[in-house]
Amino acid sequence: MDRVDVKPTVFAALTGGDADEAAEAYAIAPLLNCLLREVARPAPEPGLHRLPAGGALLRVRGTRRPAGPEVHTGGAWRRIGHRELVRLTADELRSATGVANTALAREMTRSRETVAALLRARARARVPEDAYRRSEQSLLLGHPHHPAPKVRGFGAPAEWLPYAPEAYASFPLELLAVREDAVAEDGDTSALDALGQAPPGYRLLPAHPWQLALTRTSPAIRAARADGRLLRLGRTGRALWPTAAVRTLYAPQDDLFVKFSLDVRITNDVRRLWRHDLLATRARDAATAAAFAAHDGPAAWLSDRGYRTADFAFEELAVLVRDGFARHLVPGAGPLLAAALVEGFDGSPLDRLTDPAPWWAAYLRQVVPPVLDAFARHGVVVEAHLQNTLVAVDRAGLPVQALFRDAEGVKLLPGVTRAAGWERLVYCLVVNHLAELAALLAERFPGSEPWAAVRAELLRHDRAGLLPEIAALLASPTLPGKANLLLRWTGADGADARYLPVPNPLAAS
Repeated sequence: MDRVDVKPTVFAALTGGDADEAAEAYAIAPLLNCLLREVARPAPEPGLHRLPAGGALLRVRGTRRPAGPEVHTGGAWRRIGHRELVRLTADELRSATGVANTALAREMTRSRETVAALLRARARARVPEDAYRRSEQSLLLGHPHHPAPKVRGFGAPAEWLPYAPEAYASFPLELLAVREDAVAEDGDTSALDALGQAPPGYRLLPAHPWQLALTRTSPAIRAARADGRLLRLGRTGRALWPTAAVRTLYAPQDDLFVKFSLDVRITNDVRRLWRHDLLATRARDAATAAAFAAHDGPAAWLSDRGYRTADFAFEELAVLVRDGFARHLVPGAGPLLAAALVEGFDGSPLDRLTDPAPWWAAYLRQVVPPVLDAFARHGVVVEAHLQNTLVAVDRAGLPVQALFRDAEGVKLLPGVTRAAGWERLVYCLVVNHLAELAALLAERFPGSEPWAAVRAELLRHDRAGLLPEIAALLASPTLPGKANLLLRWTGADGADARYLPVPNPLAAS
């Protein structure tokens, strides 16, 4: 099979060239994906779409990462940029919903500006030597079906660039000490105590420096500093680096992940560690860890071991402790972020492929069974989207293990119905995850059949008969696609999910 060398021409050189031009392409692609999925209607001619509110025709180039939008007005086609695409999207949504949302329009514009700032910073930064770190810090596009995937609040770039994974950031944590009678914690948080030394009568509480700056005017925190319940000790002796999740950092020398509250909207949510999620974390994590321990295979769950915070600022200063790789990773294998395989990064095993079939079969064999087993045998719905999945590869780049993370996104049956849990699993695993990789492989290797391999893996797994939903999935004409644009436009809660039917390639494979 011939490999087509697909160059990222719409996403101009990452370390040079015109950052504004590249940012335009990065911002246009996900917004077009949202517009075409949630609003536009296909026209008879390929590449053409009808916008229902004004009746205008929209023409784009490409499918996986659409580019070059044009509208047909006055009898001619006219190219539009991101700014006009935002206005066009806002007009369509106002007409469709009866709701105005100037905040989201600002976020879409700000997301583009964020990418430009990231590209400029990235061009000056030193590229990390570690392939895993490069994968986590590669996501300049981000969520490919979100209207503002890179928005970082409305502060100046100087406020957030020092903490941006896409700029290859690394930095020390701030160290706080909380008086023992004001500590709130659950689970095993002992790893935090190795990051510094608290004075007698206090417990160590590391803090993300960005979050500490964001909460500097908090009356509760200021009062605790004034009366001695909270002390500021300094910084950690060594730097940590942010993963793709921005607020989750990795300490390589300690082999430890720490997740913080961050009072900034990133995609659909303000990324705070909410009290209700923290209180539910141990139960979710224990159920998921048990499901993976029972699985007959190398798949691993990176446990959220516990949290520590201050009772006077429970959510604002919370920190969650997550397993590193030491007890989980297959010997000799190197982890990579699944989302980075889709977006591309220096060192991706996909760049070495000449025939994708063996690699894809190995990938599916590692990723799909543990997620389906957790649901079928244990009632655990793992949020197995691209940013929550790590794939470990051997020296040849072949997938040998899948690792999953983030108990916050886990759902347990019967806390949700089986039907709702299955819909969420299909969206996260199939639509958000496998569909993105399958589309990339089909683009790079014309003539390949990535969906036939997905179908075969699902059928192979279903021989035990524990998942009658698989037969329906393979026969259904549609899959559930999350409507992120409509969710944000209508101001729905970030944890809500609204799905629209999208074509199911499994039915046609």
